[in-house]
Amino acid sequence: MGKRVALVLAGCGVFDGSEIHEASAALVHLSRGGAEVKIFAPNIEQRDVVNHLKGSPTEEKRNVLVESARLARGNIQDLAELKASEFDAVVFPGGFGVAKNLCSWAVDGKNCTVNEHVKSTLQAFHGAKKPIGLCCISPVLAAKVFPGCEVTVGQDKNVDGRFPDAETASAIVELGCKHICKNVNESHVDKANKIVTTCAFMCKAPLHEIFDGIGTMIQEVLKLA
Repeated sequence: MGKRVALVLAGCGVFDGSEIHEASAALVHLSRGGAEVKIFAPNIEQRDVVNHLKGSPTEEKRNVLVESARLARGNIQDLAELKASEFDAVVFPGGFGVAKNLCSWAVDGKNCTVNEHVKSTLQAFHGAKKPIGLCCISPVLAAKVFPGCEVTVGQDKNVDGRFPDAETASAIVELGCKHICKNVNESHVDKANKIVTTCAFMCKAPLHEIFDGIGTMIQEVLKLA
C-alpha cells in the first residue's frame, strides 16, 4: 500500500508562487516511491504577481489556489479541507510564493506571520508524529512554527558564490532553531520532529543536482511515513 502524501503549493512560478521544477521533482519522486498524492493550496489572493519575463511586479490580482491548479493539472483542493488524519506525510516545495503567500517572510523575515491554514496543517502533522518535507525556502515555515527544530537551507556562508541567500540560515538560528549545513544533493532529517529538509534552488546548482536533492528528501519522508 503506497503512502498517502499531501503536497502543498503556493501558486505557480518561482517569483510569486511555487517553484515549478521543485514541485515537479517532488511529484516525480513521490510517484517513483509509490505514493498516492493529493495537492492543496490556500484559497487566498497572492501577495503580488510578477512578470517572469521582466522580473518585475504587475498590477494584476491572482488567487493562490487558482494559480496552483496549473501545476496540479486542475486536480487540487483548498488547503482548508486538508485533514492530517487522511495522510501519512505532507510536503512543501519552495519558491517565493512560500515566503509571500504561505507566510510573510519575504517582507518580515524572522518576524513573519504564517498563514493560519499552513500553520494548522504543520501543527496537525507534527502533533500526529507524521513526517513533514520542506525544500528551498519552505524550511523557514518549520523554523517559525516549531522553535528548536533542525532544518537546512544549504550553507550558512556564500560558498563559492553558490549560496547567495546564506543569511537565511542565520535568521533560522535567531528563531531558536538549529541550521545544519548540507550540499544541494543532500537532505537533513530532524528525527525528533520528523522534519526533512533540502536546499534545492537556495543553491546555484545544475538542475539535476537539485532534482537529486529533492529525491533524497522525498525518500526520507517516505521512510518516516
